[in-house]
Amino acid sequence: MNDNRKANVKIYKTFEDDFTESKNQSAVLPENFVWVHENIFYRMASAVTFALAWVFGIVYSKLVLRVKVKNRKVLKKYRKEGYFLYGNHTQAMGDAFIPTCVLGFKRFHTVAGSANLGIPVIGRLLPMIAAIITPESIHDSVKFCEAVKTRIDEGRCVIIYPEAHVWEWYTKIRPFPATAFYFPVKYNAPSFSMTLVYSKKKRAREGSKPRITVYIDGPFFPDKELSVRERREKLYDEIYEAMVKRSSLSDCEYIHYRKEGEAL
Repeated sequence: MNDNRKANVKIYKTFEDDFTESKNQSAVLPENFVWVHENIFYRMASAVTFALAWVFGIVYSKLVLRVKVKNRKVLKKYRKEGYFLYGNHTQAMGDAFIPTCVLGFKRFHTVAGSANLGIPVIGRLLPMIAAIITPESIHDSVKFCEAVKTRIDEGRCVIIYPEAHVWEWYTKIRPFPATAFYFPVKYNAPSFSMTLVYSKKKRAREGSKPRITVYIDGPFFPDKELSVRERREKLYDEIYEAMVKRSSLSDCEYIHYRKEGEAL
């Protein structure tokens, strides 16, 4: 694999290390936070802001990142159904907008941590645009789960980045827990994987950063003949393996991640 290790190296201790932080990383959910708004004016404002973000996302993904999508046809049958989409978390800004060119006009929501609320300017708008913010207490977990179910019942896509932390331009799949598949098992919904693969640019004028190709795989369904725990584990195995297989197509490194103490 081609790389540029001298210029772009990041050292990590564990896969839980976070290399991307907002200016207000300690942002927390405000009191009486509402996950699903019923107010008609809020819903109208949400639709408008999502539309504006969608247009920006298409422009950014297609013209700036030059994203290409492969095997999108597997989603066609489920365009009116709710489903989950699991992706590798390797673009700080792109992961919020790349789904626009994957899902077309289908509305989507991304599960995100409360630290995202601390992003300057747009942080507080994220729940209105597309974010489903994870709860900070067991009490709020019920409302959070209800919000996810509501979006699935509405026929929308819920995006989950199970690796949790952004490692920009990382070319492999980091370990993540089988509990990440709690929702598709609980709501018996289909799931797909969305794997970003990085390749060498063919022409120098394309810039120094790798080309991005997104591969979609699925659908994957919970196996009703298994126990709840076994269903989650089977979904984990299927989706993790699909993502690992696709990620192996990467042929270059823009940033090399080296474990602390690892020999050069």
